[in-house]
Amino acid sequence: MVNAWTDTATTLAITGVEVTDQQLLQAQADIEILTGRMWSDTARIRTRDLYWLGRAVAFQAVWAQGQPGLETRMDLTSSTQDGVSANLTGDAVVLAPRAARAINRLSWRRSRTVHVRSPFIDGSSYGNPLREANDDALPWTPMGGRR
Repeated sequence: MVNAWTDTATTLAITGVEVTDQQLLQAQADIEILTGRMWSDTARIRTRDLYWLGRAVAFQAVWAQGQPGLETRMDLTSSTQDGVSANLTGDAVVLAPRAARAINRLSWRRSRTVHVRSPFIDGSSYGNPLREANDDALPWTPMGGRR
């Protein structure tokens, strides 16, 4: 049993490529670094996110097979050689394209809107807090800490 979000059988089923346990462990380490989540915290990760993490590990393991020197590459975003230039994203040389797509589907990678309740907009259990009729229902504390 490999401590990874996927296994060799699942990787073969979804990619059609055989990988070893060692390749899965290496891919697992890559995905852990890039997502900021560890396999040991699996119990705290939602089922949907575990699905996408497993896909990311599988795609990374297959892609890494064809990437010689993956562990010794420099971090670069553009390169020019013999008049040909290439612009790359920050993770283009270390992350499989399909693994990147799987990672982008994780719940914590999406934008969120946080709604902060306001008694002036949402109302409150006391109704409109600005109405004089509600003064007796609202909690009162003296200003300045004096009584």
